[in-house]
Amino acid sequence: MVDLRPLAVVTGASSGIGYELAKLCAQNGFDLIIAADRPLAETEQMLRGLGASVETVQGDLATTDGVDQLLATVGGRHVDALLANAGHGLGHAFLDQDFAAIRHVIDTNVTGTVYLLHQLGRRMRDQERGRILLTGSIAGLMPGSFQAVYNGTKAFIDSFSFALRDELKDSGVTVTCLMPGATDTEFFERADMLDTKVGQGKKDDPADVAKTGFEAMMRGEGDIVHGLKNKMQAAAAAVTPQSVLAGQHRKMAEPGTDET
Repeated sequence: MVDLRPLAVVTGASSGIGYELAKLCAQNGFDLIIAADRPLAETEQMLRGLGASVETVQGDLATTDGVDQLLATVGGRHVDALLANAGHGLGHAFLDQDFAAIRHVIDTNVTGTVYLLHQLGRRMRDQERGRILLTGSIAGLMPGSFQAVYNGTKAFIDSFSFALRDELKDSGVTVTCLMPGATDTEFFERADMLDTKVGQGKKDDPADVAKTGFEAMMRGEGDIVHGLKNKMQAAAAAVTPQSVLAGQHRKMAEPGTDET
């Protein structure tokens, strides 16, 4: 009898942290179902080269139909690891943003993520085993002037992850929240933030960030902040007045604040 490899579902896997998380899953013996709103052919080829069986879902996980498409691909199989990484940002002042874009950020980062977790998390609980990794952010620890909606969604994810972890503490299912800082991905381009200080500044390597999150998930840890600088920033946020944090974030994210 051939032993079945464990199955991991990775969202937002076309690039950046999600791509690197999928790679780590393949390198550590998982077969994969990967999902993103962009083409996944290159990611699929890379993962197959690492010996993994791979299925892909290209769809908008901000929508119920997009998540249902992913769930249909999973079918009745047990998911050993769910790495819910899909998400995107949105720069500029809140009142200057298009509301359809605002809603898409909320529906991707929060609604779609929670729906997917609700469906697959129940299966994990019923089978008394499984690992969940949520990509939160240290952005969720501070008011995000000129990035208010994104930071608000990450505050939700950061908080939600600990609540869910507590609810599942005796179930055999672990919940881990990865909290990166600025990472060298397509995030800032897609969020129209290339003319900001944070958009132009030094960023972390997504491969390093993913490794930090994957290893924490495998250890069953509650949360992990990647990098010493980000850990210091997270610690400072816990004792700094919210009004001060908002002003500090403005300096990083206000359009036209890049130093080029």
